[in-house]
Formats: sequence, structure tokens, C-alpha cells
Amino acid sequence: MPPEFQTSPLAPIRAQYSPGEIPRLSAQAEQTATTALNVIVAIPAQDRTVDNTLLAFDRIMTDYSDTTQQLILMGYVYPDSNVASEGMAVEALSQIFINGVTTRRDLYDVLKGQAPRTPEESRLYEVTIRKFEHNGLKLPDDRLATVRAMRANLSSLESQFSSNLNNDNTTLEFPDEELIGVPPSSIATFTRTAQGTCLVTTKYPDYLAVMMNADISGSRKRMYAAYNNRQAEVNTALLEQAIELRRQVAKELGYSTWADFQLDGRMAKNTGAVMAFLTSLKVPLKEKTQAELAELLLIKKGLDPDATAIDPWDVAWLLERQKKEQYAYNEEEVREYFPVDLVLKGLFGICGTLFDIGFDKVEDAPVWSPEVRLFRVRNKSDNATIGYLYLDLYPRDGKYGHFCASPVTNGRQKNGTYNPPVLAIIGNFHAPDGDKPALLSMEEIETLFHETGHAMHVLLTTVPYGTQSGFNVEWDFVETPSQTLEEWAWDPQVLESISGHYTDTSRKIPVELRDRVIASRNIGNGYYYSRQLANAMVDMQFHTATGPVNVTDVDYRTYEEIMGIHPLERTHPMASFGHLMGGYDAGYYGYLWSKVYALNIVDAFKRTGMTSQDLGMKFRQEILARGNMEDGTVLLKNFLGKEPGTDALYRHIGINASPSARHSPTG
Repeated sequence: MPPEFQTSPLAPIRAQYSPGEIPRLSAQAEQTATTALNVIVAIPAQDRTVDNTLLAFDRIMTDYSDTTQQLILMGYVYPDSNVASEGMAVEALSQIFINGVTTRRDLYDVLKGQAPRTPEESRLYEVTIRKFEHNGLKLPDDRLATVRAMRANLSSLESQFSSNLNNDNTTLEFPDEELIGVPPSSIATFTRTAQGTCLVTTKYPDYLAVMMNADISGSRKRMYAAYNNRQAEVNTALLEQAIELRRQVAKELGYSTWADFQLDGRMAKNTGAVMAFLTSLKVPLKEKTQAELAELLLIKKGLDPDATAIDPWDVAWLLERQKKEQYAYNEEEVREYFPVDLVLKGLFGICGTLFDIGFDKVEDAPVWSPEVRLFRVRNKSDNATIGYLYLDLYPRDGKYGHFCASPVTNGRQKNGTYNPPVLAIIGNFHAPDGDKPALLSMEEIETLFHETGHAMHVLLTTVPYGTQSGFNVEWDFVETPSQTLEEWAWDPQVLESISGHYTDTSRKIPVELRDRVIASRNIGNGYYYSRQLANAMVDMQFHTATGPVNVTDVDYRTYEEIMGIHPLERTHPMASFGHLMGGYDAGYYGYLWSKVYALNIVDAFKRTGMTSQDLGMKFRQEILARGNMEDGTVLLKNFLGKEPGTDALYRHIGINASPSARHSPTG
């Protein structure tokens, strides 16, 4: 390993960079990979083996991604804006490079000529060759070059979109009287102007504090409009350009639409299966959502007798009032029992019980920002290190504004030992305020469990090949582990075990309050899942279009049709729909699709016990550890002993549909 890639003995990756270093390291990684790939191609035919071609290809590409993923992470988290911009640039460059590699005919010909010796090598061969062929290796050279150029342009558009959102600093100014209802604990986190007004950002904690609590409708409307107009002009144009470019790429590759291209090789297999599944949810979800909105309108009429409709900026606020009226609690009361460090300790304990692992904080580890923490994840049985987990949980200027789990290095066999994977959970909870710790709402607790589910998928892998480990599964399976683990946040015993009042952590959340919190979970369930459905339908409409798309018009029509609420004119929510420029294009349906799988897994735990280590280890070994060594359908059947059905999803949402109207993800 070159000296500039060396890390501190206390940390698995570099955490500090000077301006100019990241571009140089990126270029060096690309050159190193290119040289090594050229060596594969130059091997005489009679000397080629699986080891020096197929396995070498996996090693070279994993070495490359292990380097560039570290640099890309810095684009999302690094406090120095110059360094962060350089990291964001690597995201586009790396995708361009990978697209170039997987459209090299000389590499394809060499790899395709190999004969795998084991089932594991056969799987690696199958997935690798399919990726080349999927990217156009059956095209003539001139058309292949066209596709390569278009996809390079597409990568640049996607990276710019993400960079614009990361650097967005939209801020609103409110006098105190316009923030009546917002908890003092939230107001204390807002910056004060010289005139004494509050500066409120559109970062998640600030946004939710206003949308859920501000009593003045005009304040919520301003906040909603600002949030849904982040980077409106530039990102709307970038998204529309990307959608059109994707359509052209798909056409060159012989597919009718981009969705058809993306779904080839995924669990859904084709656009028809996805649309049948989504369409089957429309009527029952709309019925449930309309009933929920009717209840909210009654609450609104009680406050404003002249009210005739629910506006988009009303929903979160009215749902919060409904919780208070029906279950006699508010989020601020509940937050006090969930200081972030106690929740983390409990969460680590649950993962420890289920998967027989431990988490050790690495003291004095070099990190990119002082509040970032690093944990070594180890097997309890032999104390062997199995991975590293970074936690970066609080907002900063220029930092990614939502929540995600970002793989940094891949688990794999390397030099005779297993190379432990590294992952970072990036969050945006309210930061500690003086002696008062960060306190989490139930939504934030569920989000933390969700991202930890992603982390377990990466950290518990035992796959020998880096290109097949962790997240490298079918994209409509990738949300299964995360949406499985998030259900633990709502288990009564688990919720009590991770609680403790921030002034005295021995004081657990009272049982009757805990039960009210859990009972209130179903409030707004129809609305939430209808929003998921609307996003999935918008995504599919964008990517099944046969011509240019006006994303705002499509979004408005779909939102109103599915949600039953008039959208706010002159807003552009698609400009900040980062998923569609971050890998979920023609793939957002995967949240609902994989929720079916997740809830079937959870049902198995409910029958056995939510803290059953026997079942937890089976989940670890049959699904989390296996990565992409088998299709997701095989992994699920091995774990469940049966095909997963949609009944669990319908029960979870609280909707009904005739069996003939249901379309299971498994067909």
C-alpha cells in the first residue's frame, strides 16, 4: 500500500485530507486499476486461469472501490468545503471509470473465456459477465462508445445534483411569535440574528420541528415551500436531463425504457411486475388515506370552522395533534427518555444478542470532525474484528442533510485473511446542547435502527469477493435488512430496554406511556405508505416515458391522484428527491417491494422471540452474511422455509384487498 494510503493504527481509513490530495489519490487509484486490468488482458491465452483473470478482476475492482469510496465519503461529510467538493467530484469520476471498465470488450472476452471451478466462482462469474453484457457488450463498437459517453455525462449530472443538495444553505428567518408551538428545546438550537429573530435551516431537525409543531399555518407553509424548493431551478433541470439521457441509453442498449434496463437482473425482473405490485396497492391505500384525512379535517375544523381541505403543510402538524388528543402524549415528552448514547448502547446490545457481536469504541481515533465516533465490531465468540462502524450523527454546514449508511470498504478475502468491512452511518439528529444530550424522537429511533440494519448487512458479510459482499445485491433486495431491523424499535421490551430519562437514566419510560407510543404508531400509516407509493409511481413514470418529461407536472398529478391533496403550486419537490439521482432511479419501488420481505422475516421473529439468538444467527448466516452469493429469492426461502407473501404488508399498513388483487413481489 503506498504511503499516502496508510491509515493511523487506530483507524481503518484516512480521516484528514489537504486540498488537492483527493483528486491526486483518485487519479492514482484509477491508474493503478487500469494498469492491473491491462495486465489481465495481456496474459497469453494459454496462461489464463480463473485466479489471474476472474479473481484478479474482483480484487482490482475492489481495491479501486475501497480507495474511492473513502474519498467519496469525504464529499458528504468533510468540514472543509474545498476538500468536500473534491470528494464529490470523485463520485462522478469513479462511476465514469467503472462504466468504462464494464464496457471494455477486451476484458469481457478474457473473463468470458474462463471456466469456474467452484459454486462460489460460478456465482462471481455469472454476475460479472452479466454486468458486462447488461452494459452493452453485445453492441457494435461505435454504439458501445456512444453508450459509454452518454453514461459518463449521466454520472456527471447525478454528482452535480447531489453536490448541490449537500451545499444547499436555504434558511428562513422567523420572529418568535411566528414559531408559537415549536418546543423551546428546538428553538434553543436555532441561530439568533442581531435583531433577535430565529434563523431556521431546511435541514431535517429544523424542518421537522417547525412542520410538526408550529401552530401558525403561514409559518408551516413558508417552511414547506422552502424545503420543497431547495435547488429548484438547477436540480429540476439536471433531473430532467438525466431522465432523457437514461432513456437514450436504454434505447441504444436495446431496451424500451430505462426501467426495463434497470429491472433486468433484479428480483422484480420486469416493469410489468413492478407496476402490477404498485397498482395493487393504490385502491386500498387511497381508501385508508382518505379516511385518515377526513379525521384530520375534523381536527382542523375544530380549530378553524371555515376549513374545507387539508393542505400539504398541515399533515405533520395535525398528525401530531391527533397523537396528543388520542394518546395523550407529545414527542417532546417521549424524547426525554431517549438520549442518543443510551439508545445506541441499547441498540448495540440488541445487535449483540441477535448476532453474537460486540461494539468497542476506538478511543482517540483520527476522525474528520470532532463529534464523529468509531467502533470496532467483533465476534463475541473469538473476539475477532469483523468490521468498523463510524457514527456521524449531527448536522454541519456542507454535510449530507438526511440519513444514510455509506459503505466505505468491502469485506472480502485478501492476502490469506478476511479484510474487515467499514461503514459510516451519517445522521442529522439535534446536537447536544451544553449539558443536555441529543434526545431522539420515535421517528429518529426507527431511522437509527434502519440505518443499523444496513450496517449489519455490510459488517456481517463473509463473502470472499468484494464485488459481491454487503450491499452488492439486487437493488430491490437492499432495503430488506434495514426495514427488518427497524421493527425492533417498536417492540415493547426493546423500547423499554433502550430508554432512560436523560436526567436519570435508571428511570425507564413508564409502561403506560410506552404502550401509548406504540399504539400511536398506526396514526398516519395510510398517508405514509401512500407517500411511498406516490414516490415509486413518479419514479416509474419518469423512467418508462418515451420522450422528455416535465418532472414537476408528473409529480403534481401523481401526488394529487394518490394522496388526495392539492400540491403547493410553484414548488419543485423533485429537485431534492436525491434518491432518483443516487442509485434509486427506476428503483424507488424497492422500499415497498422489500418491505414485504422484511415483514415476513419479522413475523418469524415474532413467533420465536424478538431477541432469539438462534434465529438471529440464522438471519446473520442465511441473509446478512451471504451478500450476493445467491439470488435474494433463494436467501429468503432458505431463511423463511417458504415464499414470502404480501399478507404481512397489508396487516402492517392496516389495509385489505382481495387475494386476486394482490401482487406479491415473488410473483
